[in-house]
Amino acid sequence: MNSGRTGGNTIKIYVAGPYTKPDPIKNVHKAIDVANLLMDMGHVPFVPHMSHFFHILHERPWEYWLQQDLEWLPVCDALLRIPGESRGADLEVAEALRRGIPVYRSLDELNNV
Repeated sequence: MNSGRTGGNTIKIYVAGPYTKPDPIKNVHKAIDVANLLMDMGHVPFVPHMSHFFHILHERPWEYWLQQDLEWLPVCDALLRIPGESRGADLEVAEALRRGIPVYRSLDELNNV
């Protein structure tokens, strides 16, 4: 599953999770915290929630951001689903599965990769 990087089990991980519900700021914070843990584990996270900061300056529709994020999914080795209600994250999981990209539901699962 290594994407050609040196360093053993270093993988690129797409972080999928709630954004709008219940609070975008708290959800962005959670996604960044999870990404930080992934980096501590030696992985390279992609955090679609970071578009929140771009959106503050240049607002675009939700569908636009989802499409932007899905463009990055094929270059990731895995997807980590953060718990919580999210139509967008559920669509990201479905797309990952359709593409044969492994989906994990916890950091513990990733520790065994």
